[in-house]
Amino acid sequence: MFSKILIANRGEIAVRIIRACKEMGVATVAVYSEADKNALHVALADQSYCIGGPEASESYLNENQIISAAILAGAQAIHPGYGFLSENAHFARLCRKNGLVFIGPDPESMEQLSDKAILKERIRNTGLRVIPGTKAVFSIEDARKAAQHIGYPLMLKACAGGGGRGIRLIRTAEDLEESYLQATKEALSAFGDGSVYLEKYIFPARHVELQILADEHGNAVCLGDRDCSLQRRNQKLIEETPSPAVNTQQRNKIMELAVHAVQKIGYVGAGTLEFLLDGDGNFWFMEMNVRLQVEHCVTEMLTGIDLVKWQIRIAAGIPLTFQQSDIRMQGSAIECRINAQSCGTLKMLHVPGGPSVRFDTCLIAGTTVSPYYDSLLGKLIVYAKTREETLRKMRAALCELVIDGIPTNIEEQLRIVEDERFISGNYDLIFMGNR
Repeated sequence: MFSKILIANRGEIAVRIIRACKEMGVATVAVYSEADKNALHVALADQSYCIGGPEASESYLNENQIISAAILAGAQAIHPGYGFLSENAHFARLCRKNGLVFIGPDPESMEQLSDKAILKERIRNTGLRVIPGTKAVFSIEDARKAAQHIGYPLMLKACAGGGGRGIRLIRTAEDLEESYLQATKEALSAFGDGSVYLEKYIFPARHVELQILADEHGNAVCLGDRDCSLQRRNQKLIEETPSPAVNTQQRNKIMELAVHAVQKIGYVGAGTLEFLLDGDGNFWFMEMNVRLQVEHCVTEMLTGIDLVKWQIRIAAGIPLTFQQSDIRMQGSAIECRINAQSCGTLKMLHVPGGPSVRFDTCLIAGTTVSPYYDSLLGKLIVYAKTREETLRKMRAALCELVIDGIPTNIEEQLRIVEDERFISGNYDLIFMGNR
């Protein structure tokens, strides 16, 4: 096991990882930008290093500075969290070159799985149903030909995409050229890779994902499904597990196929297989995220398994100590993402309490929300034995949560969980008017 880990991230996920490390008896190293010098993760870590200016490109994406900090601090491993460098094969290889363990899949796996169009070809051979689509298209002419073959409406997506960026819904041939140019430009800016691919638009549909853990000894388990259909402009707002749209028979079957798929492609680490669930109950594979998900907390609340700790153990070569038959998924867990709606300074914070209520956050008195980073302030997660009870608990928790000084989406989240469509469980990707 590692004795010291550097966390190459910020915000609530950096705090989350530091807490897991402390519980494991592992020393921690924080890195921070000039804008984050008073951040909570800096205060909680055993050591901390400023690695650059406020822009992410100057700090949290500065690979050399992060590696230098890890070496200087005597860290043996780097945990990238999510976002930033978490799916960057070059950074994972740089860690290896400098004798550091990257807590995540190896760079070769990331390179093989990062191109979503190529990944679909590999997944198709595992028995999972894959959304019909293309490999990367590099010109508008090729895109037109492919679109004619697939048929409209269709989705245009970035091959190296994530976080809802580089995605366009194309309803007619007249919309294709402008959307293609916009998507390639956005993808190049966000990921340094402007390649895109086309796939069939499945509608109506829900976004359902499966959480897996796989070790280097060939063991793999699926920790159930999460419904992530509550989105605005492809950005998730609320997640819940289990999905109210999936019955036990469907769940068991898709979990079995997911475990088989990750074992067949030789994946090691924590990962998420993402699907569209159509109106007939068919799961269509979309993509795989080879990192910790923002919404991993609901799975932890439902199963009692600490995903961050197991990421660290797997990276240290420790085999899983449980099998699929040991996984218990009883009850219901829901997460609401609490986002800042503009910049501001925290004047007062009141966090709801009670059994099975959790608020993962980086907020402390005096925290200032800057324009440089993601707007996520925290994640409110609740668990209960039934979905009905979980909804009541979430409504109570949202009413109790106070974040004064920073405009937030708490009231909007409360309206959503009080909406009859959400209460019934009969919602999909167009709930927030995404399409």
